Amino acid sequence: MSHKEPQPPQAQRSGSALRLQTLSNALTRGLERYMPEPFALGILLTFVALMLAWIFTSATAKDVLVAWGGGLSGLLPFITQVCLTLLFTIALVQLGPVPGWLTRLAHVPKTPGAAYAYVAALTGCASLMAWPLGLIGGGLMARRVALAFRERGKPVHYPLLAAAAFSGFVVLQMGYSGTIPLLAATEGNALQEMLGGVLPVNRTTFAPFNLVAAVATLAAVVLAAPFLRPRDRDSEPIVETEGPNELLAPAEAPPARVGLAGAIERSRWVTAALGLLLVAYVAHWFQEHGLRLDLNIVNWTILAACLLIARSPVELAGALAPAGRIVVLVLLQYPIYGGIMGIMLDTGLAARIAALCAAFSSAETLPLVAFLSAGVINLFIPSGGAQWAVQAPAFLEAAKTLGTDPALIVMAVAYGDQWTNLIHPFVVIPLLLLTGLPAYKVLPYSLLLFLVAGVPLSTALVVASL
Repeated sequence: MSHKEPQPPQAQRSGSALRLQTLSNALTRGLERYMPEPFALGILLTFVALMLAWIFTSATAKDVLVAWGGGLSGLLPFITQVCLTLLFTIALVQLGPVPGWLTRLAHVPKTPGAAYAYVAALTGCASLMAWPLGLIGGGLMARRVALAFRERGKPVHYPLLAAAAFSGFVVLQMGYSGTIPLLAATEGNALQEMLGGVLPVNRTTFAPFNLVAAVATLAAVVLAAPFLRPRDRDSEPIVETEGPNELLAPAEAPPARVGLAGAIERSRWVTAALGLLLVAYVAHWFQEHGLRLDLNIVNWTILAACLLIARSPVELAGALAPAGRIVVLVLLQYPIYGGIMGIMLDTGLAARIAALCAAFSSAETLPLVAFLSAGVINLFIPSGGAQWAVQAPAFLEAAKTLGTDPALIVMAVAYGDQWTNLIHPFVVIPLLLLTGLPAYKVLPYSLLLFLVAGVPLSTALVVASL
């Protein structure tokens, strides 16, 4: 008696999964052919912003040029903070027991589908706690999971793994370190009067609608990522290239010195003492400011962990060396986007876009319109705080007139900011450097996950505004 042999898992894939894979393949081919790398794309966006400001605002060509030039240094504080985050995080994952912990975590998923969901969930949870850890940790974990699958001889599609890790970052503004809700909750903030006073985080970050939206958005990305996987024979494994391997290679330790200098350089108490000092400062910060994070405190916390784990100043310096090589590659690209931000801010183009959108909204649709316009503006202003300063006045004024809860406007702008990060060539730079992948291989998948994430984000705002 004949019987049908069971089909392999790849043959049993649903029609919707196959259609998604066909779409992602088409996007990959299109972006490979037409999308430049982030630095070149930043230059193109610069000229787009220049033309838009010149055409749609009253700024003269000279005004636009001055706004661009002045903006080149506008992100310098942020550049310094992000570079320190890169330095300290990459150093931390090479010190003491941390590499072993990460290796064990990387071996948890046993199938490709589980791996894509796993890295997205890990990045999302880390982003909810401290968004820099989500962004940097996601790239590092995607790489380690890909290496774990290669060691086991199992196929996994490395570009999708990287995109899934990056897409978990979509909830960064909904958690503990979300910059826009924290700004609205800070006494003396520039828009306090328009907000009707300080907005406590129990009305924004810890509001029921945001907690439900955070879970739903992360769950949507985690569940959708495995459906984008290609057939096993089409999977692209991690390849040993000089890029990230060379960048992440620890520096060779210098020859041991004798005498007092050598004893100090290789003494654990030197780094431990400074680490304890930093712990005391961070504890004092939380005592004075409550459970509030900013990028500086995140950096000092990671540095304190590095100092306490490192066995000596020499070991810590060796761990910092590869991070320094990565930071050098990032530095030139950030001022390009600072110039674009200067154009959008100083010519009034961003405020004009926001005011136009707010003018055509009702009380029920205003949060949704704020969300969508924030997503567009974020492509030109890659800074949540700067975007809030520009976009908020128009929408808060409209909210006051229409009777919309200002807390919904705060979260709508925050949602828009985090949403289009998934397709932003500026935001993806650290992940590209850590994984060694080009943007055109990662962004097709993150574009599809960006569309998926937009559904729960927009739905939450619509339901909350009813």
